Amino acid sequence: MNNIPPIDLAQQYKTIEEEISAAVLNVLASGRYIGGNIVESFEQKFAAYIGVSHAVSCNSGSDALYLALRALSIGAGDEVITTPFTFIATAEAISTVGATPVFVDIDAQTFNLDINQVSSAITGKTKAILPVHLFGQPVDMTSLMAVAQKHNLAVIEDCAQATGAAWEERKIGSISHIGCFSFFPTKNLGAFGDGGAITTNDRQIAATVRMLKEHGSRSRYYHEEIGVNSRLDALQAAILQVKLGHLETWNIQRSQVAARYQNLLTPLPGIVLPQSLPSGKSVWNQYTIRILAPENQDKTSEPNSWRDQVRTKMQQQGITSMVYYPIPLHLQPVYQNLGYQPGSFPVAEQVCQEVLSLPMFPELTQEQQEQVVYALKDALV
Repeated sequence: MNNIPPIDLAQQYKTIEEEISAAVLNVLASGRYIGGNIVESFEQKFAAYIGVSHAVSCNSGSDALYLALRALSIGAGDEVITTPFTFIATAEAISTVGATPVFVDIDAQTFNLDINQVSSAITGKTKAILPVHLFGQPVDMTSLMAVAQKHNLAVIEDCAQATGAAWEERKIGSISHIGCFSFFPTKNLGAFGDGGAITTNDRQIAATVRMLKEHGSRSRYYHEEIGVNSRLDALQAAILQVKLGHLETWNIQRSQVAARYQNLLTPLPGIVLPQSLPSGKSVWNQYTIRILAPENQDKTSEPNSWRDQVRTKMQQQGITSMVYYPIPLHLQPVYQNLGYQPGSFPVAEQVCQEVLSLPMFPELTQEQQEQVVYALKDALV
């Protein structure tokens, strides 16, 4: 019985090794390692893929969020509505520009922002809504944009885990004011290091982001604002350009893996399977189930102890699963000053105790999936 990791980047590399080597050697031979034609070429191709007029690369998904907020002049005294069930980078960017994250609970089926609760969180200080397309599942952007337009709010999409996902046949990152992407190696479109980008149809937003990411400068040695150094290296751009050509195939393979999981796990009691909305196309960055605690569980034990027991038992059989995320953001030590308490967002708090992400990558075979499911069934007994 072979060990199965949560993701196997080395296996994917083997399938494109020659293309990657050629692209990297071309950059090395060019002597142009920062900026240049290859970075511009990738930005143009990525914009065309997403279906927008502009894509601006940067050095991480976190910087993409920060630059997007800066481009919209969001800062001290402003509020931005977002989800408490996501990686810290989403809220961290809001805090970094001086604004305040305002959390709204999630939908238990999709793990995404509960659109029905957004309006009640809007105040006179609210400047934007920052939804996260978590695990590759697109947010209901039709409903969210309607709320935003009604209240004259900007929408910034956190697309870090969902490159290629779509809502009503429009790719995420093309529907709102700004889309923010991460090219961290584990993402659907991953670099061989850090990388990120923003997408937009607004020429002024794109120009502002370009200025901010170059030390607040549009022209060398003339600085309009305090900016940052946030550039995508030419080597990473070359690698991403190669991988972009394979992304649709890989996303189809991820969907096939997800469908097999759905079939293999459907009759299994004690778990809840992820659900996609009818108008959404997920790209399954993660396949995340919920492990329900048995009714006879010791009430004095930690709520998430059953999930953790299941995970440990699977690990003993060579299956590595992941927990994204064990603590919701409103209960993190860094955000205690916001005044949220346990029970503030019951759905997010509950799923944090139950979620378990099974191995998910395009090259995962049916035999490997059957091994994962066998280990999960055994652990649940």
